[in-house]
Amino acid sequence: MKIINTPSAPAAIGPYSQGIISNGFLFTSGQIPLVPEDMSFLEGTIQEQTKQVLKNLDAVLAAAGTSWDRVIKMNVYMMDLADFGKMNEVYEQHLGAAKPARSTVQVAALPRGAKIEIELVAQV
Repeated sequence: MKIINTPSAPAAIGPYSQGIISNGFLFTSGQIPLVPEDMSFLEGTIQEQTKQVLKNLDAVLAAAGTSWDRVIKMNVYMMDLADFGKMNEVYEQHLGAAKPARSTVQVAALPRGAKIEIELVAQV
């Protein structure tokens, strides 16, 4: 087992790791729209928050030595599924040809009032 920790993604705001590699798989913790440089919360539209979350996941994937084309499963948690289409446009543009399995659910609340949180599993 290997813990992933990179300054290019937000530091954990609790007792957890950005990611863990185990048996050839990367398991990430959920990412919300925190800006890693100063740990500020990115206010903004669902599109802006989704871009930041995916950028944070870019950094964790890179630190683990893997990439979007090796992502197997993603879980997307949203405050309002009425924003699904807007989130999905940003998501599709960012992931390009990668088409991992995905679940998207609406939740009652997310840390720091985020509109979105995403976690993933990838091969390394």
